[in-house]
Amino acid sequence: MVVDQLRAMPDDGAELDRLFQALADATRRDILARVTAGEYSVSGLAALYAMSFAAVQKHVAVLERASLISKEKRGREQIVRGNHDGLQEARHLLDHYEMIWRQRADRIAEILTEDEERDLP
Repeated sequence: MVVDQLRAMPDDGAELDRLFQALADATRRDILARVTAGEYSVSGLAALYAMSFAAVQKHVAVLERASLISKEKRGREQIVRGNHDGLQEARHLLDHYEMIWRQRADRIAEILTEDEERDLP
């Protein structure tokens, strides 16, 4: 049942892997939160973290591959902002998994109720 629901999703797994990899890191989640609230240059983001500019660039690249953010070149700067469409797709995927788990929980509750009713005299 659950396996069939997962197969019905339009994703081959790579999109989910990119999404969860991007969200698995606290720094990337923080970057995502910042750029969904407003634009930042990559150098502006790098100034906020105790890591190298190159490390921040790598975090930004992971978020970009997951379609959670977008970059735009403005002069010599790379401007980063949240990607609304990518965030909506991520939400859709996560909502789908939540639905599966809620169905599982509901089914467990049904089984427990059936067992209790069978045990009554």
